[in-house]
Amino acid sequence: MQARQAPRLTRMSEDTAARPESVRVPRFGLSGKLLVLTILFVMIAEVLIYVPSVANFRVTWLKDRLQTGYTAALVLDAAPNGMVPDSLAKQILDSIGARQLGSLPVLINAGGTKVLFTEADLYDYAGLWLRGDNRGGLDADFPRHPREMKENGVRDRRVLSREAYVAVAKDRKELPWRVLAIADEDGDLLTNTLVYQLSRPAAGDADFSWVKSGKAAWDWWNDNNIYNVDFRAGINTATYKYYVDFAARYGLAYIILDEGWSPVGDITRVVPDLNMEELLAYARQKKVGVILWVSWLSLDKQLESALDLYQRWGIAGIKVDFIQRDDQLMINYYERVARATADRKMLVDFHGACKPTGLDRQYPNALTREGVYGNENSKWDYAGNPWGLGPEHNVTIPFTRMVAGTMDYTPGAMLNAQKEDWAAIYRNPMSEGTRCQQLAMYVVYESPLQMLCDNPTHYYKEPECMDFLSAVPTEWDSTVVLQAKVGNYVAVARKAHNGDWYIGAMTDWTPRDLSLDLSFLGGGDWRMDNWQDGINADRNAQDFKRIQGLKVSAGQTLTVHLAPGGGFAAKVRKAE
Repeated sequence: MQARQAPRLTRMSEDTAARPESVRVPRFGLSGKLLVLTILFVMIAEVLIYVPSVANFRVTWLKDRLQTGYTAALVLDAAPNGMVPDSLAKQILDSIGARQLGSLPVLINAGGTKVLFTEADLYDYAGLWLRGDNRGGLDADFPRHPREMKENGVRDRRVLSREAYVAVAKDRKELPWRVLAIADEDGDLLTNTLVYQLSRPAAGDADFSWVKSGKAAWDWWNDNNIYNVDFRAGINTATYKYYVDFAARYGLAYIILDEGWSPVGDITRVVPDLNMEELLAYARQKKVGVILWVSWLSLDKQLESALDLYQRWGIAGIKVDFIQRDDQLMINYYERVARATADRKMLVDFHGACKPTGLDRQYPNALTREGVYGNENSKWDYAGNPWGLGPEHNVTIPFTRMVAGTMDYTPGAMLNAQKEDWAAIYRNPMSEGTRCQQLAMYVVYESPLQMLCDNPTHYYKEPECMDFLSAVPTEWDSTVVLQAKVGNYVAVARKAHNGDWYIGAMTDWTPRDLSLDLSFLGGGDWRMDNWQDGINADRNAQDFKRIQGLKVSAGQTLTVHLAPGGGFAAKVRKAE
């Protein structure tokens, strides 16, 4: 994660008059704290009608200038009782009706100026959603407090009915920030850290020096479909030792045992084919950490006993899945899990989750979360899905979802296809777009726990790509935006702790040449290793070319060609 500095803020705080005990917070409203950039406060005062407890978020002043509104979730006819896939729907704001629902963050394009609306410091309250009103406005809505719930199998607890209020507060309540991030240049969204800055920090005496970011070999996306081995691949000791060997060879910090290592309903048991004690001893010998997948419901029931067991085993962290709600009870669940894992020096990755709201500032062990329509959906997406995966989606989410916080997109596909050749294949999935677009994601997408989603057998066949994937960091000292246009292209440079620079560039389905200003390098001579789309990448998306040892300097402008759905990745180091 890059270094963060506190911006100058103008704060409009909510009325802090004392409330009676067990206050029922009304269902509608933007109750909370509103952040705007100081120099733009007067303009924003025209945008937002702000009244504690009952208000509408209005953007009618943008109506005549409006081009297209981007939401960070599929707009559905639904009530805010569950999470929706974080795919993207472009909507003219006037056309969004009251029965259409969108999750945050929402990005509005108003005459070229981008306005991103989201929330921060969300604790003990419900997450905010938005509805349209067919008049160029957006109304706030919240998942109401659950009244009656019923377990739906071993994975979920379904809400059957809800109260008329949003939250219950025992005393005076700190409510979330409502954040407006305003950018005249699209690239400014990529370096906006307001959600993090506005969220509460860790306690002064808290020690998180043990938290270790890094990359992880992940089994679920590739369905444990390894081959060229002498054992039956599956959820068993031999297969996971194979993952440990792969991680150790390429310097990956972790392997993840996804769903199947235990019965879903009892996460303290291990399936018969897996010898956990033997595997963990082997991983310790190879200096590879192990992260375990759990369903949120099982963890809710077995939180203390399961985490105590994992601590005795020496588990590095957990991946919590199928959370799928953000009412008050579930927002409290996120904090409870983050605190319980921190107490035991474990990491946590929230999967099947709502958007981030700064929890990782108080609990740095909460390294990343999904909350995005990511690479896993390539296993069942369909060709031509207007809100599905693909390069246009991939170059939009850095400006929407990623502004809210770290993003577990799970990149790294080694089977790549152009649009007309792509198909959803569950056991042997492929990505839309080129190989180099997948490599570039490790620079463009920010996640301190970054997955290598594909089959280790495939990675072993791609040593040139592994030279990049084994080296690229997951934490950064600084970020420079080189080129950016929402939904079209993005190029960034990030500086690693050791002084090396990495460049990632991605485009939509339109091939293009991008000019990259290398002035960020500073003085002296540098050597660049490039991974770029091959001459035939427009036909075969796996085609790439590697160029090693290219001499570059801060005075240069580098022009790179991106194929349709293409990408570019580079490592730049000081010349010796």
